[in-house]
Formats: sequence, structure tokens, C-alpha cells
Amino acid sequence: MTFFLNEDKIVRQSVLFLLLCVLFSPATFAATGNLNLTLAPVGIISLVLFALAYLLVMAEEKIHLRKSKPVLVAAGIIWALIAWKYIQQGIPEVTADAFRHTLLEFAELMLFLLVAMTYISALEERRLFDALRAWMIRRGFSYRTLFWISGVLAFVISSFANNMTTAMLMCAVVMKVAEGDKRFINLTCVNIVVAANAGGAFIPFGDITTLMVWQAGIINFNEFFTLFVPAVVNYLVPAIIMSLFVERRYPAAQQEDVELKRGALRILTLFLATIALAVLYHSWLDLPPVLGMMTGLGLLQFFGFFLRKTLPGSLARKRAMAEREGDMERVRALGQIVPFDVFNRIARAEWDTLLFFYGVVMCVGGLGYIGYLEMLSGSLYGSGNPTVANVVLGLMSSVVDNIPVMFAVLTMDPEMSHGQWLLITLTAGVGGSLLSIGSAAGVALMGQARGYYTFAGHIKWAPVIFLGYAASVVTHLYLNADLFQIFGSPAGH
Repeated sequence: MTFFLNEDKIVRQSVLFLLLCVLFSPATFAATGNLNLTLAPVGIISLVLFALAYLLVMAEEKIHLRKSKPVLVAAGIIWALIAWKYIQQGIPEVTADAFRHTLLEFAELMLFLLVAMTYISALEERRLFDALRAWMIRRGFSYRTLFWISGVLAFVISSFANNMTTAMLMCAVVMKVAEGDKRFINLTCVNIVVAANAGGAFIPFGDITTLMVWQAGIINFNEFFTLFVPAVVNYLVPAIIMSLFVERRYPAAQQEDVELKRGALRILTLFLATIALAVLYHSWLDLPPVLGMMTGLGLLQFFGFFLRKTLPGSLARKRAMAEREGDMERVRALGQIVPFDVFNRIARAEWDTLLFFYGVVMCVGGLGYIGYLEMLSGSLYGSGNPTVANVVLGLMSSVVDNIPVMFAVLTMDPEMSHGQWLLITLTAGVGGSLLSIGSAAGVALMGQARGYYTFAGHIKWAPVIFLGYAASVVTHLYLNADLFQIFGSPAGH
């Protein structure tokens, strides 16, 4: 999602693409106004460090080393090498200014994501997602109905929640209802992954990639919604084909009751209001969206204070009612309730993901400052046909993490129309659906549904997923043809 993105346990080989561009580029370019270090020892060492860091990231599941650690160290060494080289040239202040510029871009994104993760964590703690799961289980839907409901809900929920949380919620339902049915679980998990990735592609805060493009000021908030139909096509084409292979039978109905904790729906309302604030601050006041998000975090803190202060009275009323009804089990449950704590929710944010995000942005920013991204830009966009470049980059996001891909494109800043910027936003967001390791949702479900949803089980549906990918690109090119004549540039460029 992208809304938010909780990045994969297995992060893909983005470094390989950079290496290939270095090896096969016909010429070496220098970043404008900077030293040309692409063939200097500093540049080569930096590239090798980035490659080694990513090898460690990809081996996370084997060596149990969190993915943030190697990229954090690599980023620090890369910028130190650059600074050392510039000090030798007698211009040390230039590197510091470049680093601060990259850090500011990351800080705005990180705080935005942190607030969103806090709200999602709060909704989880208030059991909103558990209640949704229990409702679906009680209804006793047929397998085919469950296939469609889980996919549609994954598409809708991932537009405001991260795609991994959404996918895991829907997978939990499928695993519970169709327990032991390996074929159905695998097929439905594939559908959920495609839906969750597509759902975040048409809204600015639906995925990290869309958020990056929006905060850069390239595309207006309302323009992202022109991707709604292409995103729906991306989901529906493979879903319709896969649904033909779902058997028409019913699982046994199950009973699961979940009671929402106090304030759950009000926190959901505050979350929607916070998103609205971010949009208004950016659209009406021309301020960074993160300001609206941080204001919304303050509102959540006020509401958390209200919940804590009114908790004793609420518990007393509920306990008295339970005692009158003779429900001693509920009386014991009420005695175990703890006050809502906003800072506990902040602590539960995916800090490894946020720190990994920092490391990747700083590494890519450093490589761009050395000159590699200008080289990459010439290799990809120098032909004058950005459509091909954007489609290829989208396909590569199934094996290359979409965060460094999008950050690299933003840093290269090729002159493209709004339609082309929307195209790379779409392709980078949905391209990861082609492989189970291509997105956070897919990787998470391989762990959650181990033995049921597998890499091999996903890849056999790759042809129909590719049909959806191609159909979404064609749909965007046709429906939004007028946007391909409108040019935009990141704010401040």
C-alpha cells in the first residue's frame, strides 16, 4: 500500500539493475554541478558497498539479520566516502548540503508513515480488524463468494491501510474458513496479493510510491484518482480468470464473536479526518502533507487521554451490568482491560521498515550524488520513449524493491508528462504482484500460509497476472491520453 507500506522480509535485487546500467552504459555522466565520481575509486567502492548491503538484506530470512542494519551502515560509509573526496577538493560544505536535502525528503515521508502506522496499530488494538474477520467467518459464504469478498475487501482496505496488514487479515479469514484446502487457499492468496497491491495504486497515500510522488509535488491529489479504473482492471482481469477455477461448494459455518473495544469507530473517524487534514494542508495551504498528519496524531493523543480518563467509569458501568446478568466470565474479562496508550501504539510501528527506508533512500541519494542516477536516466529515458522505460521498471519491481526504484526515478527527475508520472506510479505499485516475493503482501502470506501459499503456487498464475498488468497499462494510456501532454516537475526543481 502502497498506504504504507511495511516492506518485505526478502528485499529484491535493486542493486543488480544499477550495476548493469554502470557496466553497459555507453558513457559516464556527472551529476550536474558535482564531481564526476562514477569511475573513481570512491564511486566504485560505494556501489560495491550497496551491493553487499543488499545481499545481506536478501539473506535476512537465512541469517536472521534485520534488513535495516546493512543499509544503515552502507549509507553512513557511502556519504563519508563522498565527504572525504569533496574535502580533498576543498569544498566540504557541498556534501553536507546535499545530505541535508536528501534527509529532509526522507523525514517528511517517515513522519507521514509513522502517523499512519500508529493509527493502523491503534485500530488493530481496538479489534476493528478482528471484528471484520469474525463477521466474514460467521456468514458462511461459498468458496467463490469468499474468493471475491476477500479480494474486493483487500482492494478497498489497502487504499488506506498497508498492503501487508490487509493481506494478512484476509488470509486469516481464508485459512480459518477453508482449513486444509491447499488449492483454494493458494489461489485465494494470489488473488489477495494482486488486490492489495492494486488497491494502493490510485490514491496518494495508498502506497509508499504514490506518497513519494505526491509529496514531491509532481501530481496533484485529485489526479491520482485517474488511476482508479486502471487499478480496477489490474485486479479484475486476473481475478475473473482465477475465479473460474474456484469450486462451487460451501465450507462449514463457524462461530466467532469479537467485541470492539471502546472508541474503535471514533479512532477510525479520526484517521479519516487526519487524512483529510493532510490533503487540505497540501491542496489549500500549499504546506507539506506531513503537517496535517502530525496534527492528526495530536488529535489521537487527545482522544487517548479522554479514553484513559473515562475508563474507570465505563468499566464500572459494564461490570455492574455483567454482575446483574450473572456473566462472571465477562466480569473477569473487564478486569483485564488496560488503558489505551498512544505511545505504545507508536512503539509498535514497524521501525525496522522505517529505518530500512532511511537506509535505502540515503544509499540511493548518495549514489545519485556520485553520478550513477544520471547515468541510469540516460540509459532508460535517453531514447525519448518514457513509456517503455516506465513499463520495464514496473516489471522489474517484481524482483526489485519499488522504493529504491521510485526514489531513483524521482532523483533522476526525467522530464515527463503527468500521464507518464502516473504510469510509473501505477507500474511500480502493481508490478510486484507478478511474483510472491515482489511485494510485502506476498512475502507476508508466504510466512502466514506456509505450505499452502508458495512461490511456485503463485508463479503458475503469473501469465494471467501479467495480462492484468498489461491491461491496466493500456487502459491508462487510452483513458488518460490527455494527461500525456501535461508536463510537471517536482516542487523546488
